[in-house]
Amino acid sequence: MGGPSLRFFCFICFSAFFLGQAAPGQEDSTKKSSEIERIKILLQSEEPITWVITGDSITHGALHTHGARSYPEHFAERVRWELGRVRDVVINTGISGDTVPGLLNDLDHRVLRFKPTVVSIMMGMNDAVKGEEGRELFREKYRELIERLKEETDALILLHTPNPITPAADRRQDLPAYSEIIREIAKEYGVALVDQDRMWKDYLSKGRNDLNYLLNDGTIHPNAAGHILFAHNLFRVLDIFDPESRTCRLYTP
Repeated sequence: MGGPSLRFFCFICFSAFFLGQAAPGQEDSTKKSSEIERIKILLQSEEPITWVITGDSITHGALHTHGARSYPEHFAERVRWELGRVRDVVINTGISGDTVPGLLNDLDHRVLRFKPTVVSIMMGMNDAVKGEEGRELFREKYRELIERLKEETDALILLHTPNPITPAADRRQDLPAYSEIIREIAKEYGVALVDQDRMWKDYLSKGRNDLNYLLNDGTIHPNAAGHILFAHNLFRVLDIFDPESRTCRLYTP
């Protein structure tokens, strides 16, 4: 009883216990991090990431780019080629004309079946057609969308506000209120946000003060330059912007 062997055994047990505990006042760094920080950590790891990027016609990237790359395609080039993450998978399930209720009804097919690591969502442009009367439905369905993703996946969630629009887009002039709802939801659920609306406006205020430079139709749809700006804003939020890279160079049509 109490010999050297027993004392050594007790020392090992106590050491193992205390080494397995967090220091006082500290928590697991991953749990403590915001979702945007967790995405950044994933980008530094060797584990492959499945990125599902979804939304409406803007994410779909059809027609208005005139054959140029959309922002999900620029993102794939930056991540899978320039960052050397060749085993990452980037899936674009944006559908022209879609709304948050539409995505919610098709969530299994558009998102869940891919078992995503990160889900990127840019919605609201078409929802805003309903104006002030549609705001609360938008909020309700967007919250339901986030809750389903949190309940049915382990994915990190990355929201985007839509781009600004011109006065000619008269059916969507309530869009700023919808963008504000997205900001509130991102804060409420603690998910990542790329505030494209504010970042576009900041870009325009510092240089080319002409929204039509970034739009194809003079109303809502980004052209090739607009999609590059989307991508650059996303890169900056994820800390993967590098002005020396090909995907991060400014575009002049």
